[in-house]
Amino acid sequence: QVQLVESGGGLVQAGVSLRLSCAASGRTLNSYNMGWFRQAPGKGREFVAAINRSGANTDYADSVKGRFTISRDNAKNTVYLQMNNLKPEDTAVYYCGADRGVGVIRTSQRYDYWGQGTQVTVSS
Repeated sequence: QVQLVESGGGLVQAGVSLRLSCAASGRTLNSYNMGWFRQAPGKGREFVAAINRSGANTDYADSVKGRFTISRDNAKNTVYLQMNNLKPEDTAVYYCGADRGVGVIRTSQRYDYWGQGTQVTVSS
């Protein structure tokens, strides 16, 4: 089992950047494919980005492609989400998830472990 803790959220103005971190403990992170999801008030959990165990394969939602970058440092047991040119519609609680399966997955139900989330609020 792995425990995940997100950090790096905050209140920012549109156009700036933030980097979210997801630190893992309990098991080494390279046992899992990892994903970032977000949930805005009144909405379901939405896929943002995912990365496979080695970091060689990534996938992004169309809404963040070209602005967000997912990466991982398995030696530090940490996954990152670099968010550039933030927009008000990026406002949400951001969660990282760990998937024991095969491949890079967009479906939240496939993920086995979740962090508690970190709030990102972007003002216009």
